[in-house]
Amino acid sequence: MSSSIKRIAVNTGGGDAPGLNAVIQSVVIAAANRDWDCFGIRDGFNGILFPERYASGGVMRLTRDKVRGISHLGGTILGTTNKGNPLHFPITLPDGSIREVDRSDEILTYFATHEIDALVAIGGDGSLTIAHALHKKGLRVVGVPKTIDNDLDKTFTTFGFDTAVGFATECLDRLHSTAESHQRVMVVEVMGRYAGWIALHTGIAGNAHAILIPEIRFDLARVEAKIRQREADGRQYSIVLVAEGAQPTDGHRELLAPAEVGHSERLGGIGERIAHDLALSTGKETRVVVLGHLLRGGSPTAFDRLSALRFGAAAVRALDEGQSGVMVSLGLNGVDHVALEEVAGHMKAVPLGCDTLQTGRDLGICFGD
Repeated sequence: MSSSIKRIAVNTGGGDAPGLNAVIQSVVIAAANRDWDCFGIRDGFNGILFPERYASGGVMRLTRDKVRGISHLGGTILGTTNKGNPLHFPITLPDGSIREVDRSDEILTYFATHEIDALVAIGGDGSLTIAHALHKKGLRVVGVPKTIDNDLDKTFTTFGFDTAVGFATECLDRLHSTAESHQRVMVVEVMGRYAGWIALHTGIAGNAHAILIPEIRFDLARVEAKIRQREADGRQYSIVLVAEGAQPTDGHRELLAPAEVGHSERLGGIGERIAHDLALSTGKETRVVVLGHLLRGGSPTAFDRLSALRFGAAAVRALDEGQSGVMVSLGLNGVDHVALEEVAGHMKAVPLGCDTLQTGRDLGICFGD
């Protein structure tokens, strides 16, 4: 079946993550070694849906020269977007209202017209849900899991996660010294959406004293008690690490912007709220640090770089073997494949009985419960 492939396309969708360029490089070189032509779609699927926006074209030819020396670079040479889902594309009607339409057939038409045989879709849950829908419509698709949040199901880890945790841990290392010098409480907010993987791993590796994650609703009185306990033990500072999606037992998630047509809700602000409340309840000087998009940038770690290269090569091998509608997955015994239907729409939350969480409890870290 591999003989039917002459041309493939690759795109990157959703939030950026360290390692995207490594996947692109691996896909292009592995395809070239099979004498396949490779094309990159700009900004998710916008290069096909809005070709007029790109002076040099919305779909670019990718050659060995184009991808040489990019595996260590952050970001993506193709660009990315978390807006404009072709399955639910927002359009403005004459009366000013907004309606969603399905533009996915335009993508299928483009592939057929330009004789592109398959797509390697690199992205998180949203992007892979789109990829699954395109597969069901007849497009040959292999997905590559990408998210710093590590919340994709059916894969041991996603590239970008290790880089994000490593940087966040370095930030905590620095905050310990300044917090101790000023006897302050430092509240650090990290990304993660509705999963607490980044906060959990960073907090334990970086010796946080309290970790608040979406999977465990927190009572701030428990955190206050932890801070007072440390004071009684002669430790006059504390580090509180909070995931952006964490929520109190008697409240709701903090939002920077609500959901609207074509856009999901934007989480954020929980760090400020906790810092304010802890300052009032403890009387201690409190500061908040929001790491935000700093976690997305920078060069990937060696682990993420290698994972990304393995994923890209595995995606091309899957196509060469005649597979479609699958996602390459990293397991304990190597790279495998799982059906996209088992991944799309399924978030991987932190299991409450996992070893990492139990390690935190054994170390005396407060989880707000």
